[in-house]
Amino acid sequence: MSWERERKEMGKNVRFGIIGCGLMGREFASAAARWQHFTEEIPQPQLIAVCDVNPSGWKWFTNHVPTVQYEYDDYRELLKNPEVEAVYCAVPHHLHEEIYVAVIESGKHLMGEKPFGIDQAANDHILEALQEHPEVFARCASEFPYFPAMQVMLSWIREEKFGRILEIKAGFNHSSDMDTKKPINWKRQACYNGAYGCIGDLGIHTQHVPFRMGFLPRNVYASLRKYINQRPDGKGGTAACDTWDNAVLFCEAVDKRGETVPMTLETKRMSPGDTNNWYFEIYGMEASAKFTSSKPDIFTFTQSWGKEQAWADIHIGYKPMLSTITGPIFEFGFTDAILQMWGAYMKELDGRQVSFGCFTPEETALSHRLSTAALRSYEERKAIDL
Repeated sequence: MSWERERKEMGKNVRFGIIGCGLMGREFASAAARWQHFTEEIPQPQLIAVCDVNPSGWKWFTNHVPTVQYEYDDYRELLKNPEVEAVYCAVPHHLHEEIYVAVIESGKHLMGEKPFGIDQAANDHILEALQEHPEVFARCASEFPYFPAMQVMLSWIREEKFGRILEIKAGFNHSSDMDTKKPINWKRQACYNGAYGCIGDLGIHTQHVPFRMGFLPRNVYASLRKYINQRPDGKGGTAACDTWDNAVLFCEAVDKRGETVPMTLETKRMSPGDTNNWYFEIYGMEASAKFTSSKPDIFTFTQSWGKEQAWADIHIGYKPMLSTITGPIFEFGFTDAILQMWGAYMKELDGRQVSFGCFTPEETALSHRLSTAALRSYEERKAIDL
């Protein structure tokens, strides 16, 4: 039975469990609590179960989410609960393969965090499980393309307003690791985060738009950097920090016309001045455009009318992909993007189309091929075909 047929048997609400009660789990619960924000009818996620190996992680949910009825410290027990229809899983990368496959084999729908497996072998296993369970609907979380100004750029790409594409640039840059006294966490340790380092943690954010718009990498030359080798361990000592801090991937992509397009994808944890900056830039013969989350309301563009090239800003306002009660004169933020992403997931789960859907399992497979090739490229100091 396909997931489309199974969806018809569900009610207005879809009962969810969360595995991993950290920041993003709380963001999901908060988005679900704002569901009346949408003006159209979209099945609502109802959070009924939470799971974390640390029971203290349950406390926020039991204090703030009245629909939560079950708390677990073993994800297997949550998956045995027949009332849970779908699962949001936000755990360290080394746990993705084991838990995602278990969710899929339980027949429950899945929203999983990036990168959908710690490495390519893990991702292959997850996708094999999905092939064996077509009744399960699965997507990977990626929220930044849902900013309204970015949605304007996507519509321009679909309408081919840029003409022949000259270049694509995308990135996701942080500066928090510039603080060398910042205690280590699992994202800075390869045994938990994986060999990809910052690419595995941030890369899918840079890939969602180009992959979906048909700019598919055929090769990559990678520049990878480690700057901090040790960080405080929070216990008075230090711990090895052995993941890549910064990565820049230089790719040749092929667009829908079969043209070769230079594409640069950068992910940085040490980027001075960038608190949490996601950006996308596209340059074409007829027009070019830029978006950055540091200026979330602004769509920046130029049109090629001759020798003079002038950039202009349009303040887009609150005009998201899925309509809401908020007036268009107001500003859009990160929590609104989270809500839009979850609205897109729930509409797709309901068998309905959206103009820009969540990152698919097939796209995660391409992401892993790119990341694996990037590691090989850096090791061999040459471009690698995907």
